Amino acid sequence: MLRKLGLIGGLLLLTAAGAPPPTLERAFTGTIVSTYPDGRTAELWMNPSGSYTSMGRRHDRHSGRWTLKGDKVCFWRFIFSYCTRIPPDTSTSFTTRAFTGETIHVRLVPGRAGERAG
Repeated sequence: MLRKLGLIGGLLLLTAAGAPPPTLERAFTGTIVSTYPDGRTAELWMNPSGSYTSMGRRHDRHSGRWTLKGDKVCFWRFIFSYCTRIPPDTSTSFTTRAFTGETIHVRLVPGRAGERAG
């Protein structure tokens, strides 16, 4: 359950005020894919409404809310939260730490395939 939150690691994009940056706009129409050291991947789909859905590396499905906190994007699920710095608008791939502490590679891919499958 908590490992899934790691996929959120690094996630993208947002400024504290004003119009959403281009990276955020791409996230609303794309899939955020996190690759863990063991090679498994997790996927996350952000919505402009502040909600998200995800599929963890064990194929477990979750949903929650995301918010901005300074220069970070934070993801909430029940009482658990995970915040990460927002990468530059030009970034579609970066490395960060997952909720679990593992180093993960995060990338934004076009489309939302898999979002509703299950």
